[in-house]
Amino acid sequence: MMLSLKIAVRYLMARKSHSAVNVISIISIAGVALATAAIVVVLSVFNGFAELSARHTSQIDPPLKITPAVGHIIAEADSLAATIKAIDGVREAMPSISERALLICGDRQLPVVFNSADERYRSITAIDSIIREGVFATDTLEPYPSQLSIGVATSARVMPSAESYAEIYVPRRRGRINPANAAAAFCGAQLMVTGVTQVDQLEYDADRVIIPLTAARRLLDYTTEATAIEVSTVDGADIHSIAADIQRAIGEQYIVADRQRQQQESFRMIAVEKWVTFLMLAFILVIASFNIISTLSLLVIEKRDNMATLLSLGASRNMVKSIFMAEGWLVTVTGGVCGIIVGVALSLAQQYGGLIKLAADPDTLTVDTYPVVVVASDIAIVAGLIFAVAVIASLTARAFAAAAAKQ
Repeated sequence: MMLSLKIAVRYLMARKSHSAVNVISIISIAGVALATAAIVVVLSVFNGFAELSARHTSQIDPPLKITPAVGHIIAEADSLAATIKAIDGVREAMPSISERALLICGDRQLPVVFNSADERYRSITAIDSIIREGVFATDTLEPYPSQLSIGVATSARVMPSAESYAEIYVPRRRGRINPANAAAAFCGAQLMVTGVTQVDQLEYDADRVIIPLTAARRLLDYTTEATAIEVSTVDGADIHSIAADIQRAIGEQYIVADRQRQQQESFRMIAVEKWVTFLMLAFILVIASFNIISTLSLLVIEKRDNMATLLSLGASRNMVKSIFMAEGWLVTVTGGVCGIIVGVALSLAQQYGGLIKLAADPDTLTVDTYPVVVVASDIAIVAGLIFAVAVIASLTARAFAAAAAKQ
């Protein structure tokens, strides 16, 4: 086998009698290298966008969130929060309410989603880091302090100040509706706009309003009810271990979700786009492998006399076939390894050097370079793809050599 490999290396490196064979060989290796490098870079870019999304999400989503497995309401949310807070590793647990409502600012009416909060919210999320104007406040007296997302503030044309007021309305949960007085079918509260938030994610920036937990419960006629329990953990704690402890403590009637599970659809979409793109580029790599097959067929023709000489010297047909199998491996693996090296080098240069900038005003961007993250598992998958292509190329070369040896 070693002798076959040495002869294959010599065939690959030696000057061919026809210069076109040399050129085609170089093009074949370059084609595989280029396609491989493109796959590595594209996968790294998708990893970068996934990490960027996770980093921005972590500013507003709690580390852990407990919701009911059936229904929408947690009846005894306060006592459940106290039970969760007593678990080792939990720093804070806060009941929260999320519901749709109508916000009225002057003559503008906006459908919004309000989220409740109190002072514990600061230790659960990075709320202060996403306040772009004003301050975060959770007073329990009306007018209730509120923080509008940048989309709501822009649509309502309101800025944080002591004179910026709004009203929020939700349908009454109890009582009969009087058709003659439609306004009585809604429960409302007056808000004072104290801050504007910006997470740089459309889901959070388009229609969100943060109001005090007291205001949310008054609007919905709740006492101890909530729609979720938001949980923060102590620094350095194992999130998954704590989530498992919470799940055991509260039972299967509740769902304990980490940040990635809370935004499962968003991360799934990024993953689907990533692997669909991978399949498209893998198809291009397979197409590029046809150049390798044509190169190997030309090489078999080129070395037909050498094959006859080897057979005359006592070499077996299997040895001759193994030479060209090794040739197929060498051409494919050489191109693949070069492509992986180039792709990883370019990705790391962008990841740590930020060579390619985003074409926009840096003051309006949270990142000014394309996000890139190299993941070892992606490199292993690309290497596996190269291995599969090499198997196809080597078996094809073996078939060419077997046909030529019979002539």
